[in-house]
Amino acid sequence: MTISYFLAFFVTFLLSLLISPLIFAFSKKIKAGQTILHYVKEHAGKQGTPTMGGLIFIIPAFITSLLFARQDYLFLVVTVLTMFSYGLLGFLDDYIKVYYKQNLGLKPYQKIIGQLGISLIISLFVYNYVGSDIYLPFSNTTVNLGFFIIPAVIFVFIATVNSVNLIDGLDGLCGSVSVNFLIFFLLISLVLAKNFTNPYLTELSNLCVSVCSMLGGLVAFLLFNIFPAKIFMGDTGSLAIGGFVACLCVLTKQMLLIPILGFLYVITAVSDIVQVVYFKRTRKRVFKMAPLHHHFQMCGIHENKIVFSYFTVSFILNLICLALYIYM
Repeated sequence: MTISYFLAFFVTFLLSLLISPLIFAFSKKIKAGQTILHYVKEHAGKQGTPTMGGLIFIIPAFITSLLFARQDYLFLVVTVLTMFSYGLLGFLDDYIKVYYKQNLGLKPYQKIIGQLGISLIISLFVYNYVGSDIYLPFSNTTVNLGFFIIPAVIFVFIATVNSVNLIDGLDGLCGSVSVNFLIFFLLISLVLAKNFTNPYLTELSNLCVSVCSMLGGLVAFLLFNIFPAKIFMGDTGSLAIGGFVACLCVLTKQMLLIPILGFLYVITAVSDIVQVVYFKRTRKRVFKMAPLHHHFQMCGIHENKIVFSYFTVSFILNLICLALYIYM
């Protein structure tokens, strides 16, 4: 399957580059320029930058994942369909923003209903076809959640999808952190492959193919999204990434890996929650602006430096995590 990994990556990378002019043309045709919030003065110059750029990696990753899959690819199909479903929800959100020329798309309750609906379907699939046990990090020990696997999976999806959505606030930030996540998820999966037997081993191999496909698409997208961004992924891309990441970890029974490999996703979400709760109670702010990356930006740190720092911290933490799995 190793050759399939490389082919999935490079074919998706090239396909993403090939369709990017079409996505740019589509964004221009529907006048899909991002509306910037007035209180984010550092982003004023980004007004009108095309959005919905997530299509650049979603479409190719979907195609190549299925193209390079082998037998026993049910988990792969579920994963790419989940990615596509969340991407579609994000696309609706982006399109409403574009149509009404404002920064508010779907109403919060509409987003939650959509996210809950998708995650409920996946949770029922997991309960019936994957099992209710999950691995504890850095060990071969499992814990059986029984029926509670259903609410656990729903929580993981809601938390992950919205955390990834929140971190998409600076040029290249969400993409680079997610590339980091996927690289180390792939490496850890290869280390853990010795614990699995057929047909589950084949399912895991196919999931690795989909990871390589997503990596190829994201790397190509970052060529257009690094500062200064020529296009934003929008909720189309961030919700798709969140759904993809959550589904990978849930289907491999490694959902507890998400707050470890996705530590910066967690920090981003927590900083936003802390800001909101503290402000409601005291009318004061913990951070100059939330999420955390905007606080650093308000402190005068250039977004390139913030993105590089996030990537570096994520890389180091994930490298330590990989080492622990290798020597466990």
